[in-house]
Amino acid sequence: MFLDYFALGLMLFVAVFLFYGMIVLHDIPYEIAKERNHPQQDAIHVAGWVSLFTLHAIWPFLWIWAMLYREDRGWGFQKQLQEADDSLAGIRAELHTLNARLKTLESQAGKGAAADASPPADA
Repeated sequence: MFLDYFALGLMLFVAVFLFYGMIVLHDIPYEIAKERNHPQQDAIHVAGWVSLFTLHAIWPFLWIWAMLYREDRGWGFQKQLQEADDSLAGIRAELHTLNARLKTLESQAGKGAAADASPPADA
């Protein structure tokens, strides 16, 4: 008799644990979005509830959607790419400056070498 009630209690505990476990599992994308200060975190939360009723078909997409945004860089890597482009433009400008200085030095060295190569006037 005791084992019957213990088994019933254990089955109820497992059922309640699974029920709340599924809710917590489907709130993971929302928690990620809330932590990252996602601009569409409410939509992700609602879609998480919809995912419960669509047999979890859209849940992986919610995870991706929540992970795409970060407050420090926005969507994707656009800010980092912009910084890389700015850095590359600076490097190109410095390269042009160095090329101009090199041409100037080469022309000065060429004039000096031409003056050294001419025969002395006394000879």
